[in-house]
Amino acid sequence: KSNFRFAPVLYLEAALDHISQMPQTNFEEIIEKYVEMNIAHPFREGNGRSTRIWLDAMLKKELGCVVDWRRIDKEDYLLAMERSPVRDTEIKTLLKNALTTKINDREVYMKGLDASYDYEGYSTYKTAELKNE
Repeated sequence: KSNFRFAPVLYLEAALDHISQMPQTNFEEIIEKYVEMNIAHPFREGNGRSTRIWLDAMLKKELGCVVDWRRIDKEDYLLAMERSPVRDTEIKTLLKNALTTKINDREVYMKGLDASYDYEGYSTYKTAELKNE
């Protein structure tokens, strides 16, 4: 995407092994792991969406918080992620400022999915429009 370079497929398995060994005991470590997974880019489609869910799962498990994605501007996020392999300070600041302890709040989770799809340019459906059956 744009000028961003992902890990070559030849090194994907080694990159994923490295990522699985990375610690995730504090915010800094978790975001560093998140940045590395973004670089690995293991899926053909859906990397951003799946890694944002994965990030929230790690934050919830380890720190008792999640990102309220509604509080992060799309362009700010995409630019920070593009620069994160060189310097992760910007993405860490954006994410830290959007943390919430509302880890079981359905609206935070569902609106986070909406924001995640919006970051990728998808806006056909909004979770509020889906039927609850």
